[in-house]
Amino acid sequence: MSEAEGLLWRLERDPFLSSNVANITILDRPPDVARLRRRMDRTTQLFPRLRQRVQPGPVSLTPPTWVDDPGFDLDYHIRHIGLPAPGTMDQLVDYAVLFAADPFERTRPLWEFVVVDGLEGGRSALLQKFHHTVVDGEAGIRLTAHFVDLERDAPEPAPLTAEELPPPETPPETNPADAFVDFLTSTFRLPIGLARQAAELLGDPSRIPAAGAAALETIRGLVTQLQDTDKARSPLWVERSLKRRLEVLRVPLEDTKVAAKALGGTLNVAFLTAATTAAAEYHRSLGQPVDVLRASMAVSTRTETSGANAYTLVRLLVPSGEMPIAERFAIIRDAAATARAGSATANLDALATVASALPLSMVTRIARQQTQTVDFATSNVRAAPFPVYISGAEVLENYPVGPLGGVAFNLTLLSYDGSLDMGLHIDARAIAEPALLRELMEDAFHDLIAAGGDPSGEAPP
Repeated sequence: MSEAEGLLWRLERDPFLSSNVANITILDRPPDVARLRRRMDRTTQLFPRLRQRVQPGPVSLTPPTWVDDPGFDLDYHIRHIGLPAPGTMDQLVDYAVLFAADPFERTRPLWEFVVVDGLEGGRSALLQKFHHTVVDGEAGIRLTAHFVDLERDAPEPAPLTAEELPPPETPPETNPADAFVDFLTSTFRLPIGLARQAAELLGDPSRIPAAGAAALETIRGLVTQLQDTDKARSPLWVERSLKRRLEVLRVPLEDTKVAAKALGGTLNVAFLTAATTAAAEYHRSLGQPVDVLRASMAVSTRTETSGANAYTLVRLLVPSGEMPIAERFAIIRDAAATARAGSATANLDALATVASALPLSMVTRIARQQTQTVDFATSNVRAAPFPVYISGAEVLENYPVGPLGGVAFNLTLLSYDGSLDMGLHIDARAIAEPALLRELMEDAFHDLIAAGGDPSGEAPP
């Protein structure tokens, strides 16, 4: 595993820090399940990680590795069920949130699909779940491209040739002596990655000035992030639990983009502004107004050479007092830009390098402490801007289910075919009225779109 994957895997031991990511895909009719199995068999050949399981290091002294699962069984990973009558959306969502929260069997590859028939109106659904070590949101969309079609009756792709298959991976050799050295290194709190970098620099002293400055900047960014232990601000969302609730909503993409541009920002700023507005109104509705909340947003750091995960989390204070939504948009736009710039070096890989040298108990304690600084989380992922099909069925809607990670709610957005489809993943102990929060989210997007179309920037009453 990479150090970032290893960190996500280690944190999984604390159920509050589960990193499962899931998606609810609504289909206009039942898909051809046999055809889906064939496409996924092909996809697993193109993405070997889908046929691999996690192999712990010897005596847990070294990071885990990915190894081929000798008992890989596609039928275990693709299942087919039916909803009981009447097959409502609420029934599907209730099942999906349990499916997303259910831990993976750690001796198998870390993904599962469930085809759900019996949804009212003759529709079906495809539930997809991956562990975050396998894909992040953006990598998951890229993977999806291998089992969706651009037309309903698209011909199936030809069998893969030897030239099309990725080269077989050679598992790294495990040296017990190296494992023991790694263990001693972590005991003395020496980051392994930095020690290796130091050795490389000694071999080429000319690199020391530039690399030293970069390392210093990385360390400064990490220290700043980890020293931020200011508590979350909500007077209502103070409890945390493993009880989950999921609400879904969708709004028009183009109207939201136009509004964001008119207000002087991006779609991502509009998304965060709407989430903040809904959170603010929720507190006022329950008689507990609050002037400021703390939010986090996932920011992609993906490049052409990135692995399964390439993102960083940006935390910022967002204004939740009474104000016009256009004013809130402007404040959040500036705060987000500042937060992005300040976290440029504190990415997941850098944090994982340091965490790899710490005992699991310390890593989880630090992670829990960091989650207590955030009220809610947001994430924005782009999907196809046109209709796609899965095994003969048209995709109508897509609702992502982002990991909670100890916050009160995670609002994850997936843009698809002219709509913004959102999954509002909620800690039901923290938020007593989930349906109210969803309604306020819908109202917030409506007000933002209206404000973007009004030269004064004011939403109608």
